[in-house]
Amino acid sequence: MKLYAVIMAGGVGSRFWPNSRMEKPKQLLKIFNDNTMIQDTVDRLSKLVDDENIFVITNTVQKPFIVDQLKNIPKKNIIAEPFGKNTAVCIGLASVIIESFDKDAVTITLPADHLISPKSVFHKTIKNAANYAYKNGGLVTIGIPPTRPETGYGYIQIGESSSEQDIYKVKTFAEKPNVGTAHRFLESGDFLWNSGIFIWRVDSILEEIRQLMPDLDDGLTSIRKHIGKSTFDSQLSQVYGQLKNISIDYGIMEKSRNVYIIRGEFNWSDVGSWEEVYNLSKKDENGNVLKGDTYVEESFDNYISNDDKFTAVIGVENLIVINTPDALLICDRHSSQNVKHVVDYLKMNKKSDLL
Repeated sequence: MKLYAVIMAGGVGSRFWPNSRMEKPKQLLKIFNDNTMIQDTVDRLSKLVDDENIFVITNTVQKPFIVDQLKNIPKKNIIAEPFGKNTAVCIGLASVIIESFDKDAVTITLPADHLISPKSVFHKTIKNAANYAYKNGGLVTIGIPPTRPETGYGYIQIGESSSEQDIYKVKTFAEKPNVGTAHRFLESGDFLWNSGIFIWRVDSILEEIRQLMPDLDDGLTSIRKHIGKSTFDSQLSQVYGQLKNISIDYGIMEKSRNVYIIRGEFNWSDVGSWEEVYNLSKKDENGNVLKGDTYVEESFDNYISNDDKFTAVIGVENLIVINTPDALLICDRHSSQNVKHVVDYLKMNKKSDLL
């Protein structure tokens, strides 16, 4: 069994504006250490997947930055989609490319911008899932035991146990719940957070696409004929323009009868907002997280970051302050999910220089 990895890195990270921009979204930023998030993702795969078996699916704007950041990954493995078409198309594209030279491949598909530790537990979980997927042909996803009634994550309900220890049949998928429903999920004990990490044989996922998403299968069949040829890019653009924008969860996982789940007993976060960055960061004695040249007085529980200019805050609490050369964000920590509305505003008003 040979393992491959598909890293999905096409997102724009709108909740991380103004640091996250189209050219350098969240996954290309150094948020927690001296590595960017995509560099940490690749590092997490070391000793599990060889560098030449790691593929990154991104877009034409971000590709050169990813090539620069991931110098050990073959440039041909960093593939730019002509248009963003959501995860089902992204995964289908990666699958036919990997299938073209290894029909027995087992792939780990994961986002570029999650925070996971420790690596050893992550590796053990992946190996268990990969062994099951290789032997049984199932679609395996990783569920994270919830620690709070989180409304920002999707949930997966565990069903009956499979023939393998720690692998369970998926009973149902649930969209992001309201607070009351999230509390019920937590209390039930049989709902896990949907991590968005998938493990399967490449032939298994392509067969599911053939059965459940025939339009996508037709498109992939057209693309497959041009892999490795000079006509690949033009064919990819032509086909992509005709494909539906749909997630792998909705297109395949929620409809397939061959979906299984394994608990991920590691620390995990999708780092979905500045509030989450604050929660995950080391704080001073006043509960503040300070990045850059900053003066703070009588202020508590704030996240304050600046790129190149001095920032002073006095007498404030529970704020996110992000100061960049061309934009300033100030918001209540608990409203940080709404930062994406700023990006929507900038798009509507054609302020592309701030995107």
